[in-house]
Amino acid sequence: MDDLALRAESLDAADPLAAYRDRFLPSGDLLCYLAGNSLGRPLRATAELMDGFIRGPWADRLVRGWNDEWMEWPLRLGDRLGGLALGAAAGQVVIADSTTVLLYKLARAAVDARPGRRRVVLDTDNFPTDRYVLEGIAAERDLDLVWIETDPRAGIRAEQVADAVDEDTALVLFSHVAYRSAWMADAVAINALARAAGALTLWDLSHSAGSVPVDLDAWGADLAVGCTYKYLNGGPGAPAFAYLRTGLQEELRQPIRGWMGHRAAFEMGPVHEFAPGVRALLSGTPPILAMVPLRANLDLLEEAGMEAVRAKSLLLTGYVLDVADEWLAPFGVEVVSPRDPVRRGGHVTLRRPGFDRLLEPLWRAGVVSDYRRPDGLRIGPAPLSTSFTEVYRGLSVLRELLEKQP
Repeated sequence: MDDLALRAESLDAADPLAAYRDRFLPSGDLLCYLAGNSLGRPLRATAELMDGFIRGPWADRLVRGWNDEWMEWPLRLGDRLGGLALGAAAGQVVIADSTTVLLYKLARAAVDARPGRRRVVLDTDNFPTDRYVLEGIAAERDLDLVWIETDPRAGIRAEQVADAVDEDTALVLFSHVAYRSAWMADAVAINALARAAGALTLWDLSHSAGSVPVDLDAWGADLAVGCTYKYLNGGPGAPAFAYLRTGLQEELRQPIRGWMGHRAAFEMGPVHEFAPGVRALLSGTPPILAMVPLRANLDLLEEAGMEAVRAKSLLLTGYVLDVADEWLAPFGVEVVSPRDPVRRGGHVTLRRPGFDRLLEPLWRAGVVSDYRRPDGLRIGPAPLSTSFTEVYRGLSVLRELLEKQP
């Protein structure tokens, strides 16, 4: 047994979160799952809760369930998620829609709340949805997009934002953890720069929530969105979340005025009147069944604690860096994620020309990772469901394939 294998065994033996791996459903003959940063594993409790909900409240109560509690789920789960993983006091987070839809709602509301300001600041390497949505809003509202060129090996830096924002800036939008490199932005500094210029900030937390510490209230954030199907294990297409700071809730008005965001949804009034608080971000009927998996994972996250999750995440990604340096670098593999743990999120991206040709062989061998063009292989171990030995096995297969590749 080599030194890296021994180290993996030692880390697993000392892992205070090791027992949580048994809370997840197995995935057949899969050898290693390294795409928790793309889609989390299902919990055993999720299967039980889904079955219980279908046979219980849905079957028993039917439409009466809306009178019991379902109407409040978007806010109750939002409060719970905010308290456990987002650093948000109650009344500021709602569960609804998809990340794209919520991003549009918040960004449109933000630019409309800063009339006369024509500039929106964003970066060139942000996730496509973020860029595409703002391109559409700029066209709708005749705004100018100010693009900050970011290094795909890193991410947005405060000094770049300082050079880009001014008195004509309405909104700045960035990802807290960059989806390619896992660079973790200095949210406190960037929020302060935007606030000094009179602009609003909108953060995409899709690669942060449930993986790294987030403290929206303390950061001075204005707005945030994120998905729940990565580290929060909400399942494919799980509903997203939105954060709207309390002080902005009566000022910002989202554009999709549906009946669930009305002050009295069942009044069926002739005109739309916004509900008070964060409920105004709702539009259509909440996806109640799709929220059940999130309830299961929030139970797990509360039990484990975000501090412990982050501590193991850093150990896991640090182990990936060590394996990459010792085993993979001789084959021309380059680490393009931050080595500084203060700036590193929950995954590590490896780069090498030809990685796209290795995806299918990896999957055939039972190793699942994901790929981002042009040549990045993302290694995303999820702290609650991934062991160090599993990482060792997966990267061992990668090394074997590299040995065979011309």
